[in-house]
Amino acid sequence: MDGQLPRQQAWADNRVDGPVQVQLRSRRADNLTAVPTLPLRALLPARGSALLSRLYPGDPRYPIPFELVLEAVPGDPAAKPHDALYRLPFDAAPVRVDQGVGGRFSHRDAQNYYALDFALAEGTPVLAARAGTVMQVQAGFAAAGLDRERFGGRANFVRILHADGSMALYAHLAPQGVAVRAGQRVVAGQRLALSGNTGLSSAPHLHFAVQVNRGMRLDAIPFRMAGALGELRLPRSEDATDATQPVPGGAAL
Repeated sequence: MDGQLPRQQAWADNRVDGPVQVQLRSRRADNLTAVPTLPLRALLPARGSALLSRLYPGDPRYPIPFELVLEAVPGDPAAKPHDALYRLPFDAAPVRVDQGVGGRFSHRDAQNYYALDFALAEGTPVLAARAGTVMQVQAGFAAAGLDRERFGGRANFVRILHADGSMALYAHLAPQGVAVRAGQRVVAGQRLALSGNTGLSSAPHLHFAVQVNRGMRLDAIPFRMAGALGELRLPRSEDATDATQPVPGGAAL
């Protein structure tokens, strides 16, 4: 945001159906006084707006050229996740994990570290692993590949907000395969979408992660999951495995 007026206001709008934390900071602030001072953080409720700061010239005889940067992270940093038991996000068998915790290909960063990539044929129904509210939906991408610059951040996904403030991410969904809308309540086992192969991906799979906001930082967290025969031993290394077996696994695709 650039401006030369003697006074401006900095507003933020939340366009998703769940809380979003924002941070406002100045990249260039010649002759600028901000009230409250920058940088600052604020929490916006679902579909909410907030006046973050009023901007004044330090010396009213001169203009106030400035540049502001607004960053946003989904979720409430005050959330305290429960030790919930998630159901498998599909009914297909066997359960195969192609990339597990800390996988070399794309699970090294904080927001994906505890994610699991389940190998699923395209078009497999993806089911809610836990009840919640559909917070975000992206359904318009069709391509996949290994070029991070071209395909990174271009996967179809559904984000579900849980009652404890944690969020589940279901990603790499089929083009136009999403069956829910933002703001909709869902129950465990309800169909959300069809699995696919979109975004940064080498083969059809479902990327599943439970995430929380740790204060302008989105982190994946460990979770427990149950299948038809009871709680699963989830992969804890980088070797592909049948997740129903009591052995570690999870290889990068």
